[in-house]
Amino acid sequence: MPFCNINKILLVTVTLYLCFFSKKNYAESEKLWTGNFYFENDLFAETDQNYTNGTRFSLVSPNLKSFEEDEQFPDWFSYINQQLTFFHPKMKVNHNIVLSFAQVMYTPEDIARKDLINDQRPYAGWLYFGAAYHARSEYQLDTIELNFGVVGPLSFAQETQDFIHDLRGFDKFNGWDNQLKNEPGFIALYEHKHKFISQTANYGIGYDAVLHAGGALGNVSTYLNAGFEVRGGWKIPDDFGTSSVRPGGDNSAPGKGWKLTDGFGIHLFASVDSRLVGRDIFLDGNTFRDSHSVDKEPWVADASIGLSVTIKNVKLSFAKVFRTREFKKQPHSHSYGSLSVSFWQLF
Repeated sequence: MPFCNINKILLVTVTLYLCFFSKKNYAESEKLWTGNFYFENDLFAETDQNYTNGTRFSLVSPNLKSFEEDEQFPDWFSYINQQLTFFHPKMKVNHNIVLSFAQVMYTPEDIARKDLINDQRPYAGWLYFGAAYHARSEYQLDTIELNFGVVGPLSFAQETQDFIHDLRGFDKFNGWDNQLKNEPGFIALYEHKHKFISQTANYGIGYDAVLHAGGALGNVSTYLNAGFEVRGGWKIPDDFGTSSVRPGGDNSAPGKGWKLTDGFGIHLFASVDSRLVGRDIFLDGNTFRDSHSVDKEPWVADASIGLSVTIKNVKLSFAKVFRTREFKKQPHSHSYGSLSVSFWQLF
């Protein structure tokens, strides 16, 4: 199956789920998987450059038994579970597995030039599979995640972009021959989220605030990050914020999070994520081979504002994201739109 059809296939898959999954009662929620589909693109901001597209699909398992008791999991899961309970002292902790598949792409500003543009960011794509472990209590969520994939032509970023541009009648980028070379990619990350404010008044009107902090290590990305999200509205889901394509971005609380929003809910949200960047392959270039690179900024921040709507078993969110400059000669900051759809279904 051609990889250039990845985005189309994922969109069709999500549409089928939303159209055909049947309504389940809350007693069945322990058997429910949460599905998340994310689409980020700078065309929402009427540009086509820098971080230009990201697509990800993930599945969050129903709540599992303690890994200390479940024989189907290896001993090292039990060790991880024991370590993470340090963040949840004397609290009931639920456990989930998250599986994801994603593709992201980056391009320079100049669409027409075929030669290597030294003062603009490299062409690059990243196709990867992710597996994560969540330990969650009422007010805290800990995530350990591993991402494996490939950077370079085997990410099929050029084919995906050409397919979308053909579909929409846009001009194609001419410089993909200068993209980063093929390289296996790896990211290991940890992130802790803490809901330190959560208030709900009469008729479901309320607000909350979630802090997060963590870090990643790998040849694709190495960084420390921290940030927060605030939400206010009617029937806010009992989860940990609005998900995004970025690693560690899955925040859904399977089953429980949807009970409070049976029917209809709506809320506004705003978030900030700041990163101290040690390595970014999309700016630093290939790890073991010579390639195009630019001088990155050591500190990068994202700020977003958006709206989220929950209708029965579906949560739909859209945000406008503003990112500071990522490399020294970047003439201005960047912005893009982030669309996410979360839903749950019996497997």
